[in-house]
Amino acid sequence: MPDWPVKTLAAGAAALLFAGCSQPAPEPEDPTTTSPPPATTEAAAAPQGLAPVTVEVPDGMDTAPFDVPRTAQVPPGWSLSVWARVPEARLAQWLPDDTLLISRPDAGEVIRLTRDGDAAQPSVLLDGLTQPHGLDFRDDTLYVAESNQVSAYPYADGRLGEPRVIAGNLPDARSPDLRGAYSHALKSVAVGPDRRVYFSIGSTGNISAEDRDATPPRATVMTVAPEGGPAQPWATGVRNGTGLAIAPDGSLWTANNGRDNVARPSDGQVVQEYVTDNPPEQMARLFEGRELGWPYCNPEGGPSNLPLINDVQTNPDGALLDCAALPPIEQSFPAHSAPLGLAFTDAVLPAPYQSGALVGVHGSWNASPPRAPEVSFFPWTSGTLGPRQTLVGGFQSEDGSRWGRPVAAVDGPDGAVYVTDDDAGAVYRLAPPGR
Repeated sequence: MPDWPVKTLAAGAAALLFAGCSQPAPEPEDPTTTSPPPATTEAAAAPQGLAPVTVEVPDGMDTAPFDVPRTAQVPPGWSLSVWARVPEARLAQWLPDDTLLISRPDAGEVIRLTRDGDAAQPSVLLDGLTQPHGLDFRDDTLYVAESNQVSAYPYADGRLGEPRVIAGNLPDARSPDLRGAYSHALKSVAVGPDRRVYFSIGSTGNISAEDRDATPPRATVMTVAPEGGPAQPWATGVRNGTGLAIAPDGSLWTANNGRDNVARPSDGQVVQEYVTDNPPEQMARLFEGRELGWPYCNPEGGPSNLPLINDVQTNPDGALLDCAALPPIEQSFPAHSAPLGLAFTDAVLPAPYQSGALVGVHGSWNASPPRAPEVSFFPWTSGTLGPRQTLVGGFQSEDGSRWGRPVAAVDGPDGAVYVTDDDAGAVYRLAPPGR
């Protein structure tokens, strides 16, 4: 293992950083601008079973997009409030001392949020990192996935020890052979009950088939022993498995982003009417050797047990991969939903959300109208996930404009759900009645 520079462990609050909320740069495959819509823009209808609520905003947190009232859609009797302002807030992880960590890839930081009444105070836990994104915690160890490596930090009494790199030399935009061309450089990490570490390596582009033969292979979920060492592919054909988490039964799941601008199977033409609804995004259980098909196969139909069909642009006759022989995809999102953070909740929330998967859905551009951002919930029953439900909506208006884009949602020690939003620069507290 090569020597790596020790990253800065910062303890002071970055007060100036959090005074306002800059907008994050758009993702390489998402050129949509997301400036806050006028206050008079009509909100979209609430999904079935949800009710509109006004987002509660504490004093001092009312900069854009909360300089005007915002309405969200939540389960009846629940509330949604701004708990912290964190520019470009991405993935989240609770620590045993009831502090919440938030990754900020563009800033190279991991932020720590500490409760302060009904809100939270931010401070910088780690800085000087290379696009930190995925976070996980197990057995007194914090795992951080940067774009070029995965590191493990011992954690005790609110302090981090020196890191050790358990998977290094990972490809990102700085890799010489890629020359900056990397659309999905951010990595996610999840640690299994046996402490094996799993991490994602996204594809470099939309249909960059050469990723499958790269070293290490891209468009994969990799696994490595807890002490580090050579990493091996666990699942392949995973275009952009940003959502990565361990289920209540110890299995590994991914929320995976599918292809853009896919051609219609009947005639090989790229037609917006077909593109808007195809292919569905994947929610899949990963096991050793699982193949999700990208870029040769696409899921079809849904919402559950989706078969995989040949991609007529890359694999028209099935010669490169027998799509029909692949296991069906367990669950799905509508096409171009852009699911990002994935976490499981178990015995924390009230019925009917006691156990299941929470997913931050970013919304995407490759659909007309644009796919709406939301927080999704998949119930966990009989050792698997049921069909998707909307837990929080209302971020997008009827004209397609948005005031927020959720990235991740995690349950907290107080029985609420905490949602990151990199577009609004916020962390929300979604609270059931009485909490």
